[in-house]
Amino acid sequence: MLDPARSYDLIGDVHGCALTLEHLLDRLGYHKQGGVWRHSSRMAVFVGDIIDRGPRIREALHIVHDMVEAGQALCIMGNHEFNALGWSTPALPGSGKQFVREHTPRHARLLHETLTQFEHHPGDWHDFQQWFYDLPLFVDAGRFRVVHACWDAGLIEPLRALFPNGCIDEPFLQASAESGSFACTVFDRLLRGTDMRLPHGLTMTSGDGLVRSFFRTKFWEDDPKTYGDIVFQPDALPEPVAQTPLTSTEKNSLLRYGSDEPLLFVGHYWRSGKPAPIRPNLACLDYSAVLYGKLVAYRLDQESRLDPNKFVWVDVERPEVLQ
Repeated sequence: MLDPARSYDLIGDVHGCALTLEHLLDRLGYHKQGGVWRHSSRMAVFVGDIIDRGPRIREALHIVHDMVEAGQALCIMGNHEFNALGWSTPALPGSGKQFVREHTPRHARLLHETLTQFEHHPGDWHDFQQWFYDLPLFVDAGRFRVVHACWDAGLIEPLRALFPNGCIDEPFLQASAESGSFACTVFDRLLRGTDMRLPHGLTMTSGDGLVRSFFRTKFWEDDPKTYGDIVFQPDALPEPVAQTPLTSTEKNSLLRYGSDEPLLFVGHYWRSGKPAPIRPNLACLDYSAVLYGKLVAYRLDQESRLDPNKFVWVDVERPEVLQ
């Protein structure tokens, strides 16, 4: 799907920040020609989550869709595109669910901005949902890889056998409504990442007000000792929990993306601060754009190890969110 000899601009979670996306594309040397943002020699690769939360979701989708259709970009699926498909797709009979993604208040809240902004454009929204099926769950270009949240070879290889280009279909989406199924596990791991239950039945309230009994974990740490060594989310663990030693069973259950594997780009994790590699072969490009953070890109050429100087970003101004 990608020419490994070409140069690429990997771009993090947009979440409806269309104005900022245009500013970033301009900074990267793309120009709008014939209604499409283009570059003379490079190509954009979006890590998913174009929709939800932001003020210009429809505009952001048109920018990315038109670039993809013109061969100027590739976009993979994020958990928010999956959520949108699941919300509108009936579950299989006998599943005990009406829709693949049940219409709970929490799920409704996450999709609220998208559904509201498309309220007077139902045909447009229908077409975009069909296009979401063209967004692969992963890209493996040999020297680099792209997935929204987590690269798990144990799931990607059997998934690739079913869908060689990484693009799933409606029956696979419907199969994910069954908890513990292969489809459910694929979407959860690749699009949401790895997690671990908090010890002793504890829960914590995240910055977005949701009460969780699990926390997101790193999938690359070589020799972690405590819960604090593996946490990877905006909300810190309570200090007593962070200092709790991992059991051998917990350590053995952790996924590890090796330091000798190809470059990997992900989004999803709401990072902050100055964009930088996590490891020489791993970068997260989600720097909380829709929370007045940064919309971040990495300019990939032929390097086999990430260069901290090749991150490019635009700070999201409040007018993007308020206007």
